[in-house]
Amino acid sequence: MDRRSEPNRSAIYATTLVAFLAIAGIAVVDPILPAIGEAIGVTAWQVELLFTAYIAVMALGMIPATLASGRFGFKPVLITGVSVVGLAAILASFSDNIVQLSVLRGVWGLGNAMFFATAMVVLVNLAVDREWVVGLFETALGLGFAVGPLIGGLLGEVSWRLPFFVCGVFMVLALGVASRKLREPSTRQAPVRLGQIFATYRRPAFIALCVVTAAYNFVFFVVLGYTPLFLKLDIIPLGLAFTGWGLGLATGILVIGHRLAHRIGAVQTVGVAIAGLLVCMVLFATSSSTAESLVVLVLAGLCMGLANANLTDLALGLGSTDRRVATGAFNLVRWGAAAPAPIISGKLAEQSLSLPFWVGFGVLAVGVVVYLAFAHLMAAGYGERVLWSRWNRAAGDAENAAEEPVGEAY
Repeated sequence: MDRRSEPNRSAIYATTLVAFLAIAGIAVVDPILPAIGEAIGVTAWQVELLFTAYIAVMALGMIPATLASGRFGFKPVLITGVSVVGLAAILASFSDNIVQLSVLRGVWGLGNAMFFATAMVVLVNLAVDREWVVGLFETALGLGFAVGPLIGGLLGEVSWRLPFFVCGVFMVLALGVASRKLREPSTRQAPVRLGQIFATYRRPAFIALCVVTAAYNFVFFVVLGYTPLFLKLDIIPLGLAFTGWGLGLATGILVIGHRLAHRIGAVQTVGVAIAGLLVCMVLFATSSSTAESLVVLVLAGLCMGLANANLTDLALGLGSTDRRVATGAFNLVRWGAAAPAPIISGKLAEQSLSLPFWVGFGVLAVGVVVYLAFAHLMAAGYGERVLWSRWNRAAGDAENAAEEPVGEAY
């Protein structure tokens, strides 16, 4: 499709820019986690509170943010979210202990919930080509995950406080862009009711997708939250390591994810992604050197990119016809399942450095089993087929043919 046919390109790109800055703000913490632990004297699991508090509040905030967008409109909720993130990030740079930091990261998560509950719906409603705009959004997330650690590593070398402050400044700039460029969809929709969101979980294909996504996102944040402590690198090398991971993520989204989905289907592409990530968990757990772990980190990013390129679009296709409802229900699961991963990893690491990866393997293995059992259901709801359903149908046809009576020969 010719992008010049998109009448709201300016608003779409502005929303995407804000998404990039929001995700960069999440990832900026990665390379400074060990430095924060040393500076304020806390253990690994306590440092992981910075991730868990953020993600847990973000997950819980998705539903009220979705309801608020239906009542007040998308733009006010989105701008409020960006403002809250900017304020929380700047205040976090002046924190003196882990409790203050964790509380402010929770507030930060609430702001991001307001943004993520509205941004995708705004983009999809403003765009003519849904696939393009979902890909654009996910690419912005991938690049944010790539650039955030680099910023965190470079600034964290000066002080662990500086990345938080600069992130707050970024969000102030994003607020300026959002205030000027963002637009409400032309058609005002009726307010969302809480019952509508939970009714979405009655759809079997959507439930299967949510279970697979929950297992995947748990592992996503084992990698993002725990690996910085596992690698035991200095700040700048750690920032570069996660920049490599983010580039792998962006490549999976931008270069491979949608192209592979066009060839084998979005559902089967997700299957390839989670199978590859399952292998990466084993490689992490059995890694014998830092160099090997870094290679696995980039490969994990690539697999995650394949998944991220398609999960959101699948959720919109399998969930409620009201995109606000589908987005709210999906994000509640997506982020809710991720919330315990960092702190669980931190506690498990006290027993064994490889144990968080083995637990991640076990959780994702459950997701793989559910995927294998219900992928045909998800594919059917999305207008696709999976390869093994074709095998089953071919086997069934052969069996039926074998049972048909054969005429006697005279």
